[in-house]
Amino acid sequence: MARASEVFTLNTFELPRRAGEMKEYELDIEVPENVGVPLIFVPAGEVIEVDARLESVTEGILLSAQIFATAKGECTRCLDPVVVEIDKKVQELYNYSAKVTRAKKSSDEDDLDLEEELMMDGDIMDLEIPIRDAIVLELPFNPLCTPDCLGLCPECGGKWADLAADHAHETIDARWASLAALEIDSPDFKN
Repeated sequence: MARASEVFTLNTFELPRRAGEMKEYELDIEVPENVGVPLIFVPAGEVIEVDARLESVTEGILLSAQIFATAKGECTRCLDPVVVEIDKKVQELYNYSAKVTRAKKSSDEDDLDLEEELMMDGDIMDLEIPIRDAIVLELPFNPLCTPDCLGLCPECGGKWADLAADHAHETIDARWASLAALEIDSPDFKN
């Protein structure tokens, strides 16, 4: 099985390095591990479809891509399965060489701040970061099976949507619970 970093690579040797050149690719990336967050993710073994357009520019290669995937998880309220269709556009510049930039800092900060930039490795373009970012940003923070999901009954664990409208549990005050076991047969206590 391929390592995660290998399945996200794209060899751009066919794209001339002259500004204005363009090449389109259709990729089906079978992910070797879950892509997303613990609650909802594109499961390992599923395919992420990427329609990519690469354009040579002076600094590097501009990636414009449409990403399609299906994420699966559980509703945070009732634990029913949730499926989210992802259709996200991304655009990233892959530089041929690293550039060190100095970001504006307050007077008490003197560190060099390296902008996070994507780099070409020869002809190889690693698509993992933009694809993962696009998927994670499209996933719901709290996945729900329906927007109005009521969740589960805290007493019996039944799904509120499946329970009767008058569903309720008798609650006995813990202070009086031991009296419920007493049998009162005295005629003075009968109505």
